[in-house]
Amino acid sequence: MANCRRINRRGLTGVLAGLVAAALLTAPLTAQARPAQDPDYTPVTFDLPEPTGRSDLGTTELHLVDRSRQDSTAPSGKRELMVSIWYPAAGMGGDAPLAKYMPQKTAEYVGRQWSDAFWLPGTVLDFANTDTHARVGVPVRPGKHPVVLFSPGYPFSRFLNTQHAEDLASRGYVVVTMDHTGETPVQFPDGRFVPGHDPDEAPTAELIHDVVDTRTADARFVLNQLEQLEAGTNPDAERRRLPRGLHDSLDLRRTGMFGYSLGGYTAANTMLQDRRVRTGADLDGTLSDSKTERLVGEVARKGLNRPFLLFGSDTTQRLDPKAPNYDASWAAFWAAHQGWKLNLQLKDSEHFAFCDFRFVFAQLFHHVYGDDDLIPIAVGKLVGRGDEAQAIAAQREYLAAFFDQTLRSRPQSLLRKESGKFPAVGFVR
Repeated sequence: MANCRRINRRGLTGVLAGLVAAALLTAPLTAQARPAQDPDYTPVTFDLPEPTGRSDLGTTELHLVDRSRQDSTAPSGKRELMVSIWYPAAGMGGDAPLAKYMPQKTAEYVGRQWSDAFWLPGTVLDFANTDTHARVGVPVRPGKHPVVLFSPGYPFSRFLNTQHAEDLASRGYVVVTMDHTGETPVQFPDGRFVPGHDPDEAPTAELIHDVVDTRTADARFVLNQLEQLEAGTNPDAERRRLPRGLHDSLDLRRTGMFGYSLGGYTAANTMLQDRRVRTGADLDGTLSDSKTERLVGEVARKGLNRPFLLFGSDTTQRLDPKAPNYDASWAAFWAAHQGWKLNLQLKDSEHFAFCDFRFVFAQLFHHVYGDDDLIPIAVGKLVGRGDEAQAIAAQREYLAAFFDQTLRSRPQSLLRKESGKFPAVGFVR
């Protein structure tokens, strides 16, 4: 969140205070709107966009312990991580329950942050009772599937890009989403909860540099554990039962990685250090330790020799030094990169358009304020003015086309030139 165009709690409150709270709560509301302080106010769950692929979905989680790295805050004294695996399922899953969007303690923590940001009751965002489209622990669809890792924005939970993970899994990918303990909030199987970094505190360049190093080490460790899983070992710390067919489903010879915001920087940096990742994508994340100070990261200076997709918002990541919101790291990477490359711009979008807030904020505001005409203005300031369905569909189609071309060797015409089907996506030369 912070490494591109930072909108922290104060910034979000300012947006809503100016565009929603001051207008909606001091001016007459529509008949359908109601103030957040209503004692009968009910928490809101969210509808995730339907996955577009052919496969039903399954999901499971792994608790992983890296015994090569110390962590005095963990009970084991070692680095501990939680990951979710999203995969194409063998059938509808019978009576298996749908996975909830977040575990309870993570949901309360994240929900409280955003409720505070919008001056809403602490119970308004009900991530814990929001259903995903994936069923817990169901068998994996037979066959070998390409593997894609995901790293979230700073300091976001791994669950805040669930719609991307679900869509890729529905198209036949095994998607592994990672939390980065101590930075992103995470709940462990025994109920232990570790909060993340405070989003109110702007990180220093030194902190971002260290965080990316830690995230990169996390990603490489997860790759090691996936190799153990592919070999038939259960790497889960509690040795919990794995979905049937998971061992045989991974094709780690076809491994890619993508990330949102700082996760995009993490994906690129992981590729720089680990050739097991064959291809990568960055969703609106600067490749700098400090964008304002133009402290360009090593991967931006050196580039890569494998395929990489840059996919930026309308307000960030420019290559032209004369353009607003110029990003020296993207320009440096573009010049240094030796592999296949593509730079896309999602027009009329803001930074939050590339995570689940693209649909969450609109649903939240309509739940709180009804159908007031000022809601689109507030939503536009946060995620962009473009059509929500088009923005989500475009991200999914281009991301899937990129991985289909680079991991499945299926050439994609969508990646050759701008498409009339997605007029909001421009090719940046």
